[in-house]
Amino acid sequence: MKRLLSLTLAAALLGALALPASAAEDLSQDARLAQVTALVKKTLDLDTEAYENFRGDLSEDLARVWNLSWESENRSLSVSALEDGTVVRLHRWAYDPSPDAARFPAFPEEARAVDRAAAGDFLSRVLRPGETVELEDGEGGIPSLSGSGGWSGTIVLNGLPSSLHYSVSVENGVVDHFSRDVTETAAVGGVPSPEAPASRDKAEVNLKNTLGLNLEYVWNDAGDKAVLRYVPEATHEFLVDAKTEEFLDLTELKEKLGTPEAPREAKFANTAAGAEDAAAEEESGLTLAELEGVQKLEGVLPYRELDETLRAESAYGLGGYALASYVYNPWSNDDGRSGVDCELRYTKTDGEERLRRNITVDAKTGEVRAVWSSAPYGRGAKLTRDQAQEKAEAYLKVLCPDRDLALYRAGEDQAVPLKDMRDPSYPFRFARQENGIFFPANLYEVSIDAADGSVYGLSVTWDEDVTFQDPKGVIFAETALAAWRGTYQTVLAYRNVPRKLNKADPVQARLMEQGMEYYYALRLTYGLEREEACEGVDAMTGELIQASRGSSREPLRYTDLGGSPAKADIEKLAEYGVGFRTDKFRPGRTITQWELVALVSSLRGAPLDPEAVEKDGRESAYYDAYRLGLLRSSERADEAALTRADVVRMLLNAAGYGPAARLGGIYSCDYADGASIPEEGAGYAAIAQALGMAEGTYAGTRPATRGEAASMLCRVLERAV
Repeated sequence: MKRLLSLTLAAALLGALALPASAAEDLSQDARLAQVTALVKKTLDLDTEAYENFRGDLSEDLARVWNLSWESENRSLSVSALEDGTVVRLHRWAYDPSPDAARFPAFPEEARAVDRAAAGDFLSRVLRPGETVELEDGEGGIPSLSGSGGWSGTIVLNGLPSSLHYSVSVENGVVDHFSRDVTETAAVGGVPSPEAPASRDKAEVNLKNTLGLNLEYVWNDAGDKAVLRYVPEATHEFLVDAKTEEFLDLTELKEKLGTPEAPREAKFANTAAGAEDAAAEEESGLTLAELEGVQKLEGVLPYRELDETLRAESAYGLGGYALASYVYNPWSNDDGRSGVDCELRYTKTDGEERLRRNITVDAKTGEVRAVWSSAPYGRGAKLTRDQAQEKAEAYLKVLCPDRDLALYRAGEDQAVPLKDMRDPSYPFRFARQENGIFFPANLYEVSIDAADGSVYGLSVTWDEDVTFQDPKGVIFAETALAAWRGTYQTVLAYRNVPRKLNKADPVQARLMEQGMEYYYALRLTYGLEREEACEGVDAMTGELIQASRGSSREPLRYTDLGGSPAKADIEKLAEYGVGFRTDKFRPGRTITQWELVALVSSLRGAPLDPEAVEKDGRESAYYDAYRLGLLRSSERADEAALTRADVVRMLLNAAGYGPAARLGGIYSCDYADGASIPEEGAGYAAIAQALGMAEGTYAGTRPATRGEAASMLCRVLERAV
């Protein structure tokens, strides 16, 4: 039966190959599947004999996509392709029966180059005419020890960058994952011609005129002082059509996208209160017995009194709400401050709608710290935005009359008719002012219920004691703006821009049937781009402030390797992100067990500073060490100084050599001090000599240095896999 099915499929494949892809509409479903399968196999040069099962299914949104899947007991391959055979996704999986010890990595040697070549060959097969890509290493350029390589980036169309992206990963020279954007599923209308008659210079002037800066206070790098900086204005993103010179407000066009949604609940998130999902109404914090104990503490107010105080303030709109539950939450900060908050949770049923309002207060003073609400969208608004703003300002004058606050970037001031107002609230942000200058790190976020004008949400971020930089001597705004505009280049590219749909096109007509009026289309445009991300301009010096990457994948660099015999090995490890996250390696210092654990832990891609790791981080590193076999939990002794023999034994155990090293009487080595090596360590010493971990003199009883441990680790990672 299986052979008959195989012959039938083979016949279908042969028949399908004889037809052009454009004739797919005239084929039956199974014949179309056969044709797409044949095209994919030809494109990828696939040998699928090792797979026992195959299936294919069809999905269709903007375009028809065939999902092909091959499977057997220990492997699987899935490919998604358009009807013309264009591959858009691939995922390959195979079971690896190697033992756990193989998890210890090795230097990839030439694997990166092999993987890059494999990725390039694969991409040359799947890219369409007129498409090219550049294989660029990821952020930091740190190669991986995982035995795999990955690349992602932009697909170049007709020699120009585009909004289409690709991602490909390769393991041991074989592509195991690939995905890409295609115009058929990402946009409507195809790819415009690359001719750009519009003036680049004129476009650049118009685009740069949209840029602006505001003078504000921001925290310095140390976080202990507010300094002055010119920061970019919150504004729309603009483009210029390279064919018609039309000036495009991309932000406004994106607002016209979307599909009709069923009514759903909207929530005012309050991260300050830590209420990730208060709608669940589950109890958290203290037990009932502990609650009774807290309420007996001097100065903590009973929840009934707190409830009465809140109900007496009309701004919270608690009429008709019932108190569903409450919880007292003790808290403490790193600066030694502590207190107790009380979160009171209210519910109200209005017809078929269920409304919720949670208010967090200081349990000792009753001061309101946060408000969180949820209500269905589309309830209908009775207040305009201006009326809601007046409510918010009046509320803050009562809540914090002594704080200098002003409206800060009120959000999108859209003239939405009240009958079309779907959001249940109007959000506003009020920031602290000092010397007439905003300090948005101190912020009150207030939202007003659009239906009744009550306080729908409140979130506060405030530092009372802040040192502010003297504004005397700030550079002119024009000087800062000129420097800021100079960081941008005007780039011609294919970009996805929303456009009004045309029912004459069948694909666009289907989108219009779903309630859409606009959808993305590739458009040849001029836009502003910069190579390096910037946060603003120093208001005193005029220097550009580069954005902090803050990535743990940044290269490791040390300042104290001069004269160390381990310098080359330490730097080689650092190229792969292996080492210590500190500027001093201290290669001559005796290494402790914890420091070796931290060094080996960095193999997973997250180097630590062993002298500045919190308890949780240390426990996690030791867990990795146990899993690798570096040591057993019963052997843990964080501050124990390690000998050279200790380091050899631990590293070889982690790399999987332990069972062989413990075989007695089969090893010989020619160390100058070989006679002094104990019998139980002879196997480890011999393997260490074979790998180059120790040469000449073994010196197993001598304390090992950090530099020696790094060199030994380097030799293990250089082993043949």
